[in-house]
Amino acid sequence: MGDGVASAPDSRSTARGGLLVIGDVVTDVVARHAKELSRGTDTSARIHTLPGGAGANVACWAARSGCADVRLLARVGTDSAAWHRDALSRAGVRCLLAVDDEAPTATVVALVDSTAERTFLTDSGAVLRLSPDDWSASMLDGVGHLHLSGYLLFAATSRATVLLALREARRRRITVSVDPASAGFLAELGVDRFLTAVEGADLLLPNTDEAHLLTGTPDPADAAAELSLRVPRVVVTLGEGGALLAVSGTVTGRFPAVPVRGAVDSTGAGDAFTGGLLAALLSGADDASAVAAGCRSGAEAVTTVGGRPRP
Repeated sequence: MGDGVASAPDSRSTARGGLLVIGDVVTDVVARHAKELSRGTDTSARIHTLPGGAGANVACWAARSGCADVRLLARVGTDSAAWHRDALSRAGVRCLLAVDDEAPTATVVALVDSTAERTFLTDSGAVLRLSPDDWSASMLDGVGHLHLSGYLLFAATSRATVLLALREARRRRITVSVDPASAGFLAELGVDRFLTAVEGADLLLPNTDEAHLLTGTPDPADAAAELSLRVPRVVVTLGEGGALLAVSGTVTGRFPAVPVRGAVDSTGAGDAFTGGLLAALLSGADDASAVAAGCRSGAEAVTTVGGRPRP
């Protein structure tokens, strides 16, 4: 396991401890096409290869948003471990990367259309091979919040690792958030298995599709309220509709999206929202202020290609 540590400005807040993200590091291939895809032939596109992954993106946006101590546990392949470690370290993230000699780093092909909407093709590679042997309870020393990427719940080995971390965080009374990550993979896992796995979490962060899938309820507010009877706080992101907050069965806040001119790519917007929100919470912000901070980060994210903040 490699460990790259980057220094951070002293002005960043560590009022409530650091942030540990357990998630995924991915090589993103982002293909932006202005025209509809032409089946069976060529379609012109602008293509970029970038570091990504939901967990890694959240960590980078949290560091960008003022969290001084951000750590990331993830598994990568030897093929690009050094590249990813360098990118994370330069973003202010402390890397706790397990390097896999048998599986390559995960790869996602993101097809981004003229409206900045994206469709993903995913090869999970080493991501779901994160094992309990890669985990140490000492990773939570000095941590005020644990964030878990739901992608890791979609395979037995990585799910076992996540559950170990969640139990240890609860034992230490460290708050825990979970991002369901993917409606497609969530449907394959099963709603009941997912909800059982996240028992004990304090904050759930689904998008509209994921909230609908988890409850069967089409209205996002009703879905948020229902989910907050199982997880005390739920924030549902609504894309251009902003976000809403539910606490213990009641919707307590609706937050507009920050207006954006020149959106180019929605890849990572939800991760940016989560990173901004968690950094705000760790700085001592109340829930409403934290959700508003998440909206600002999400708006910034759609103005750049890929899922990470600009260097």
